[in-house]
Amino acid sequence: MQRTHRTALIAALGVCGMTGLGFASVPLYNMFCEATGLNGTTNRANAAPGASGGKITVAFDSNVSPKLAWAFKPEVEQTKVDIGARDMEFFSATNKSDKPITGTATYNVSPAQAGKYFTKIECFCFTEQTLKPGETVRMPVIFFVDPKIKDDPDARDIDTITLSYTFYPVENGKTKG
Repeated sequence: MQRTHRTALIAALGVCGMTGLGFASVPLYNMFCEATGLNGTTNRANAAPGASGGKITVAFDSNVSPKLAWAFKPEVEQTKVDIGARDMEFFSATNKSDKPITGTATYNVSPAQAGKYFTKIECFCFTEQTLKPGETVRMPVIFFVDPKIKDDPDARDIDTITLSYTFYPVENGKTKG
């Protein structure tokens, strides 16, 4: 009988452990992506380190879910930035419907190995955006490219980084994609 209880206890601990791992997997994966730049995940910072010499082109891409009645685009398609220097670019969004709509933006950086060197200081993607019917807004993104990109053998030959956003509708506090 003691052996049966021990087996049941081990099985119960296994189920609890796997359930806990299931709940923790998304936050752990997000932390891993932020730390490594996996899948083009960017970093966040309060300030740029300052220009270190060298330039890199940053291209901008915008997409909107078919379920969101917005027009969304970058004000410039690309810009050349000083590596390490703070830069700011704008996107514009227009609500094409006759009712207020809230959207949220997801983003990524490509090529993926550049993600850990692309750092945002401020971005419209950090919060939900609500636009009134017919309203157009300019939304800034403040960023820099970390000078460490020049020391990484997998990233130092990158000459263009693409920052891509996709807006999705938000209803009742939940994102719909």
